[in-house]
Amino acid sequence: MTPLKRFYNLLRLDKKDIYQIFFYAIFAGLISLSLPLGIQAIITFIQSGRVSASWIVLIILVVAGVALVGVLSLMQLRITENLQQKIFVRSSFEFAGRLPKIKSVELYGTYLPELTNRFFDTMTIQKGTSKLLIDFSAALLQITFGIILLSLYHPYFIVFGLLLFLLLYFIFKFSYRSGLETSLKESKFKYKVAGWLQEMARNNFSFRNELNYDFALQKNNSIVTDYINYREKHFNVIKKQFTQLIIFKIIITAGLLSIGGYLVLSQQMNIGQFVAAEIIILLVINSVEKIILGLESFYDVLTSVEKIGQVTDLELEENTDLQNEICYNNITLETENLKFKFPDSPTNTLDSISLKIEQGERIVIEGENGSGKTTLIRLLSGLLKQNSGAFYINDDTFRKISLKQYRSQIGSIIHNETPFEGTILENITFNNPAISSEDLKWALDGVQLSSFIKLQPKGLETHIYPEGKQLSSSNAQKILLARSIIHKPKVLFYEDPTDTMDENAANEIIDFITSDKNKWTIIVSSKNPYWKTKATRKITMKNGIILLDQKNNTPC
Repeated sequence: MTPLKRFYNLLRLDKKDIYQIFFYAIFAGLISLSLPLGIQAIITFIQSGRVSASWIVLIILVVAGVALVGVLSLMQLRITENLQQKIFVRSSFEFAGRLPKIKSVELYGTYLPELTNRFFDTMTIQKGTSKLLIDFSAALLQITFGIILLSLYHPYFIVFGLLLFLLLYFIFKFSYRSGLETSLKESKFKYKVAGWLQEMARNNFSFRNELNYDFALQKNNSIVTDYINYREKHFNVIKKQFTQLIIFKIIITAGLLSIGGYLVLSQQMNIGQFVAAEIIILLVINSVEKIILGLESFYDVLTSVEKIGQVTDLELEENTDLQNEICYNNITLETENLKFKFPDSPTNTLDSISLKIEQGERIVIEGENGSGKTTLIRLLSGLLKQNSGAFYINDDTFRKISLKQYRSQIGSIIHNETPFEGTILENITFNNPAISSEDLKWALDGVQLSSFIKLQPKGLETHIYPEGKQLSSSNAQKILLARSIIHKPKVLFYEDPTDTMDENAANEIIDFITSDKNKWTIIVSSKNPYWKTKATRKITMKNGIILLDQKNNTPC
């Protein structure tokens, strides 16, 4: 989809507001261009040397017209303010609604927090769209009405109108593509600069070293240099357009003054008509200048729409939600000849995986780095989708479960997952009203988080910074563990869930998680050997295949 098409689709959502803006612009344009006629009539009265009631009425009407144009402009501002608010709200919910639903394969090779920076282009769209709708609509209407009005004075002015439209057409035709391309490239490096600064902020301590600090500045300089180069190329396009406008203004002004003077001298126009015509000509030329200068905003808006489209175009997971909520007693997971390959990988990360997992099993998946254990956990948890083969999620009645329903029945901790910015309570319960205080206390006691919370002045309302920066790594993991079990799921998927904790604390939590009182299925990958002592099944992987599947210490 082209940027221009995206922008059209954006405006179409608020077409009623757009129509109102154009209506006010038409009305204001007609009033503005009626003012020269009033001035013409006033000058005619002045030339006659008579002061009359008509002259005073004309002055009042002209002043009233100026005031009415101001009121109409204020009404346009109110509508565009509403439009800006709608664009912001719609964009924020577009991102918020999409980010958790984007297919994992679409995010491969990208850093999602950096990609989310595209949201800031919403502000450019807000301001740019408002400017374009008000300035462009008013300018185009003033040009159109002005040329019609001038043509009534004399046919010579029709040539002026044709030249104007040819100017706008050729400027847009020959510079639109280059202007948009340089704007897009400039924006690309703008985000690279922001992305690098984000990396420096994320690894702040590492860059405090003087040598590392020099590297950071050198890399920043390299990216900024590319940005400046493309910014300069984009400016050259704008400069070329404005140069063409200056040349046109010189030619048109000289030509029209000559034509107007000739028509007055030959008595085909009077002084009042000449002054009115020159006022109209100045209005029209200023409107053309406003459009040319506004092209930079036009390029910025199209670029911003395209940048946001990089996020909104990402494919979402299929929504296969079923109509009725079903209470599941047991969930069985089964794969047949399952294969998975990352987009840039020449070989399968998982190959011919066939296994069946019954409710209540406690499974440890082990293997060397790169063996495929993490990928298998993420496929079984529904985070990734296989390239071929089958993956069945069934309850004990053999009814098929949708992915959305399945996720409501599982708890998980994915590697590098951290608490989000918010309170401890929000991080654990997500403000779910269905979670009782008894369940909350059970989860906190189970993961040994209660004593830590009691020491906090605000208890569960203690605010956590992004990524849980003020927490110890152990307490951060305990919050994630509490979150994973708070709704008492049917299946738990864990990647290194206790590896940052002290051995005693980790083992006690493992005892709680694997207790016979809890009927959930556990599928875990961890360096902590204590998990193996609690497992009912051990799966060993190598090079993307299951090398050994032991159940009750008996090889399968």
